[in-house]
Amino acid sequence: MEAGKLQLEQVDFRLNEVFEWLADLTAFRAREKGLALLFDLAGDLPERLRGDPLRLGQILLNLTSNSVKFTEQGRIDLSVQVQAHTDRDVTLRFEVRDTGIGMTEQQLAQLFHAFSQGDQSITRRFGGTGLGLAISKHLIHMMGGEIAVASSEGASTASAFAKTPPCACACP
Repeated sequence: MEAGKLQLEQVDFRLNEVFEWLADLTAFRAREKGLALLFDLAGDLPERLRGDPLRLGQILLNLTSNSVKFTEQGRIDLSVQVQAHTDRDVTLRFEVRDTGIGMTEQQLAQLFHAFSQGDQSITRRFGGTGLGLAISKHLIHMMGGEIAVASSEGASTASAFAKTPPCACACP
């Protein structure tokens, strides 16, 4: 990525398959912690898209895994909505909300920097390298999108926008 050699794939895919994969990877850990993990896919989402389902899945896995990691009780909601739709592309808004520990303004300012976490106590308590959100931000920008996080004590919301062309009719 740093060398600018990473290329996003452009393949036809079904968004629900990305969410099935994500559920397979995150549901057990959430259930193990007693957390409710809910997916809300808007009814007007295109069934098929063209883009990089692996990278999109990696972004959503990172956001969801962070929510599971930093939430001790309550719930995690992952929703996706159509933000904008043209003949050429669709902008999807992905949002992960949780009832986790939340972050301070200072922690939020460092959130998307590589090898950076809220503070050293976060690293000791929860582990991690501090790379996931920096990588996710880069991937989202490559997709023509933005990522943001809003947080307060006891709750966080990560929002990501990504653009993708709708799939042609021949999409499987």
